[in-house]
Amino acid sequence: MTGDPPSAPRTSAPPDFDAWVAARGPALLRLAMVLTGNAADAEDAVQDALARALPRWDRIVRADDVDAYVRRMVVNAHTSWWRRFRRRESPVEPGIGVLGHGTVAGPDAATADDRARVWQAVRGLPEAQRTAVVLRYYEQLDYDEIADLTGVREGTVRSRVSRGLAVLRTALDAEGVGGVDDE
Repeated sequence: MTGDPPSAPRTSAPPDFDAWVAARGPALLRLAMVLTGNAADAEDAVQDALARALPRWDRIVRADDVDAYVRRMVVNAHTSWWRRFRRRESPVEPGIGVLGHGTVAGPDAATADDRARVWQAVRGLPEAQRTAVVLRYYEQLDYDEIADLTGVREGTVRSRVSRGLAVLRTALDAEGVGGVDDE
């Protein structure tokens, strides 16, 4: 006997991949939908992230925050995609929205028309700004969390959010849609 205390039994088993995907998949798809702007690309980003996660699942479940780890994989999958196809135009499909209702829900958008205009303006942002704004206001992440997810400094995230909001404010003011405020 070495005198080492017996190891304590684990209080909970790591989540099974299939069960975790069943529980968290819809949230990942919503995130990807907001990032990409259309259902097909969102499904591709999530599928790519999950395909990469499965063979590494034993290691991923040991991470401090499995959700954050896989969420970053989705953001990275999207980033890789738009870097490859940056010049390709991707029109927004009418009738397809982030929450499956044709629009992005938000407290600042009073009507369906206003929500559609806000969504269209968000889709017009450069990818880096759109990603930062989506993670900040849709996912409600702090700047340091966004910096970790996107692999840039917190100051860069703040700058991207600020510039994105300025572009949105200008675009929406020109259309008569208000409600884009800084924190």
